[in-house]
Amino acid sequence: MDKRNNYLLLLIVFGGFLVFGFSENIKGPAIPRMQADFSLNELQVGLLLAFNSLGYLLACSFTGFLTRKYGIKFSSILAFGTMASAGVLIFLSVNYPMLSISYFLMYIGNGILEIALGVLAARVFTKNTGTMMNLSHFFYGLSSTVAPIFATVLMSTKVSGKPLGWHGMYLVMLSLSLLPLMFALFTKLPGDEIKEDERTPFKDFLKDPAAWLIVAILSFGVISELSVGGWLVNFLEKAYNWDIAAASKLLSAFFLTFTLSRLFLGPLTDKIGFTKSVIIFSAASGILTLLGILIGESGALLFALAGAGIAPIYPTVMALLAKRYPKDSDTAVSFTVTMMGIGSVIGNFLVGAIIDLFKNIYTGWYGIESGLVMGMKAGYSFVGVCALLCSITAIALYGVLKRRNELI
Repeated sequence: MDKRNNYLLLLIVFGGFLVFGFSENIKGPAIPRMQADFSLNELQVGLLLAFNSLGYLLACSFTGFLTRKYGIKFSSILAFGTMASAGVLIFLSVNYPMLSISYFLMYIGNGILEIALGVLAARVFTKNTGTMMNLSHFFYGLSSTVAPIFATVLMSTKVSGKPLGWHGMYLVMLSLSLLPLMFALFTKLPGDEIKEDERTPFKDFLKDPAAWLIVAILSFGVISELSVGGWLVNFLEKAYNWDIAAASKLLSAFFLTFTLSRLFLGPLTDKIGFTKSVIIFSAASGILTLLGILIGESGALLFALAGAGIAPIYPTVMALLAKRYPKDSDTAVSFTVTMMGIGSVIGNFLVGAIIDLFKNIYTGWYGIESGLVMGMKAGYSFVGVCALLCSITAIALYGVLKRRNELI
């Protein structure tokens, strides 16, 4: 029975990360069609996505409390149920306000799911934690990679002579949440038996310098990771005059090295140690990114290779939290991811601000075209700098943990 339960736990975690990747990355092909159907302008689309980020951060902030009070089983079922319900509401959406509410609910579900999966993985993967954390996040990368393709195919699939469209596509894709939900209903989830007096008080957690260093490490790492998806194609088009097809292929190459890295480098994190792994991998990513900019167009392949370095950061930090706070993983994961979310929003804003700043400076000196190129190079350099700052902060954490004899 225990063996069967363990297999079901793996299905919940891996299946949950698959669903998570799908739900976050099917919007690319869907948003232009939503915009056309409801005659939305760019501001309305921007507001829709902004509310999503708000819902996600809101959910991250309260899920740790829910898990601590009602258990990981409750949080997991709530996450999957919320996402399935959002799929139904998106399917029924007939106007922009209803779509906004439905999307907001979906990202509430995403936020709950991210924390619930992090906590559940921390409790399940007590052995080979780095390997298993990276493997579980590989499933997220896998579904993220194929999600736009699946979404496009589903939207054009005909049922009773009519295409499913984005309404039906969301209903089908988010209904996949019901599968891990069913497993969660009939599976014993670990860790809820921990008593309150065995836990670390939250105020003590906030006073721990290591906890804040971990937040900084994850924030710098995630800014570097997410900024590639948002800015690499734009950079290649404007700095090197690549066409969109060539730029998109290089972005796909980045995600390929990123996904394979999580599949194959996980065991190394267990052997090297989690903090050392973050130092090495994030430094490699930062150096490759900055070298790619210094070399110029002929060094563009280095941007793709940088994906192998930045990919293990998030799951390895989750493994570090699991080992460092075995009885407080709900609090540790919720606090760290919420603060990281705030930091990543600021970081992505800074990329755009740096581009504008240097573009304006160099335009005055060398003209509009040269100003744009220098602005894009300065902004994308920030992606590499964040990876290096992730490594430097990890060195600081290594020093703190070594002094305390708490290295993992």
